[in-house]
Amino acid sequence: MSRKSIILVAILLTTGASLYLWQGNLSAAPPVPVKEAQIEPLDDPGAMEQKYPSQYAGWKATAQPTESGKSRYKRGYDSDGVVYDKMDQYPFLALLLSGSGYALEFNEPRGHAYMIEDQLEVEPARLKAGGSCLTCKTPYAPQLQEKLGDNYFGLPYKDVLSRIPEEHRTLGVTCGDCHGTDMELRISRAFTLGKGLEALGKKPDELKTAEMRTLVCAQCHVTYNIPQNDKHKSEDVVFPWQGSEWGDISAENIISRIRKNAHLNEWTQNVTGFRLGYIRHPEFEFFSNDSTHWQAGAACADCHMPATEVDGKMISDHRVMSPLKSDLRGCAQCHEDNAETLRQKVFVIQDQTVSVLIRSGYATAAVAKLFEKTHAEQKSGLKVNPDLYAQAREHYEEAFYRVLFMAVENSVGFHNPTEASRILKDAMGHAATADHLLRRALEQAGLEVATEIDLELEKYLNNRGEKKRMFRPEHEIKDPLPVVQESERKSDFPVL
Repeated sequence: MSRKSIILVAILLTTGASLYLWQGNLSAAPPVPVKEAQIEPLDDPGAMEQKYPSQYAGWKATAQPTESGKSRYKRGYDSDGVVYDKMDQYPFLALLLSGSGYALEFNEPRGHAYMIEDQLEVEPARLKAGGSCLTCKTPYAPQLQEKLGDNYFGLPYKDVLSRIPEEHRTLGVTCGDCHGTDMELRISRAFTLGKGLEALGKKPDELKTAEMRTLVCAQCHVTYNIPQNDKHKSEDVVFPWQGSEWGDISAENIISRIRKNAHLNEWTQNVTGFRLGYIRHPEFEFFSNDSTHWQAGAACADCHMPATEVDGKMISDHRVMSPLKSDLRGCAQCHEDNAETLRQKVFVIQDQTVSVLIRSGYATAAVAKLFEKTHAEQKSGLKVNPDLYAQAREHYEEAFYRVLFMAVENSVGFHNPTEASRILKDAMGHAATADHLLRRALEQAGLEVATEIDLELEKYLNNRGEKKRMFRPEHEIKDPLPVVQESERKSDFPVL
């Protein structure tokens, strides 16, 4: 079945299903069964149907595909049953992520109901991080981590999964992940978000209800790193927020944390040979960094769980999804424009973001290939100026992480349009500087480099892992070329 040749990018928060991790082997022999009594069973979420039938119905509805055509960039899992591949949407990512599990399979996320089911079906190389992969997927994660300690993170994925009661092994997020016994909002992932909040100077026991309406989502819709020990075994799940402040978790500080801490570098990029880290769906960081809606006091729940009347009562819609797919009911709570006018305003922001993301992504990919050529020539005896090389690498990695930040943030820039423009313009600047420095180093060494760099994208897009997904010509990128508005926040990148 063919797909439209259009850049597809994730819009706004929808699921924790994008929390796929890299490497692993689900086809390995199953571990010795562990008695389920090792952890306390949770109440079956079906019991909530009697107490809160409307909320329960919304929660169950996350398993239903959403109507196609309402979102320009976010299709994810539509009524036609197709799960869309991000590499077909952004082919340059296949090159930039080559060497990681994401390059093998990187699907758009589906609803909360599919959190673990999608993990069990994903390319096996995505799950070598073991129990860490379940941190946001199962309501049993806090109990498992408490009982297993550090072993929780490093044990094989199937080993940890087998410790969950069998009837709940494919159960995704439930009521208890966000609510306490009296339905008050609560942080269930203290071992991850709790530590992250402390780094921001926030005390979890002093949080206000308005803050909690965002933070229950921020338990999972954030970027994170998986530190590894000397044997490359996972030993934690951490949020790279040290040095940031509440309302100012910048892309620059996240990148700095990753680049300055070698144990946060989780994979080796095939094209360059560089050891790198990940940035994963940083929705909370991006939205909370002084965005317009953050300044106005909006919370995630306001837009993704809008007030809905059911049987004469107003409740929060628990079918958590993009406002575009719920006909912008969340927006109508504050905005007077009709739904179609609001939709077009969202599209303008997203078109502008995608335009610059495409340019910065391909520019960064070209630098990666230039490093590949440099390394090949060095093996043949070419002497390259080490200072110019080091500077080029510095700028390349800064560009790479900015491109990745915006490619995996699931709102296509809408959560913070000004910041999106600034981050991607800086990515363009860093990529251009890296290209200039590396070319100069090669020219000084007596090597002439062609102006155009062949990215060889088909090589990276074809034969990817066990599923051997093939790149098809109908997925060719067509850039809408909208005009990008100038950022109100001055870029910190010097113009050459």
